[in-house]
Amino acid sequence: MRAGANVFYGIAIYLLVSELVYIFGVNLVRDDGYLYGPEWVGIVGMGLAILLCVMLGVYLHFTDSRTDLAPEDWEEAETEDGAGILGFFSPGSIWPFAMTMSVAVLGLGVIFLYYWLIVLGAAMLVWSTTKLSLQYGVPKEKH
Repeated sequence: MRAGANVFYGIAIYLLVSELVYIFGVNLVRDDGYLYGPEWVGIVGMGLAILLCVMLGVYLHFTDSRTDLAPEDWEEAETEDGAGILGFFSPGSIWPFAMTMSVAVLGLGVIFLYYWLIVLGAAMLVWSTTKLSLQYGVPKEKH
């Protein structure tokens, strides 16, 4: 998966060049309806995007150097080479829906600035996240 790290490095370089053009354009191109000077929100936002791409690229590069070659990296790989157990997926769980409703309640509290609704949504979110995390850690007779 070295290609993944290289993709993020390439995006970071593109964003760096775009940011330099953006800074040049904002500071040197004069327009009648604009106050002169840097536009900090765009500059900082693009800088953070560059940082995020570099962080993801370094993470992928770091993990790639410590793992075996994946089937998708083989030049002569077949579709069947990637087959196998991908993980355990819960067949029917109510907790993702409960988390969604908790986020909805929390969002409504933030939108309308009801502090009691924010606290209720946050408590519901903590509760449903805990239940989701411990769903298979509790014996069946306790469900």
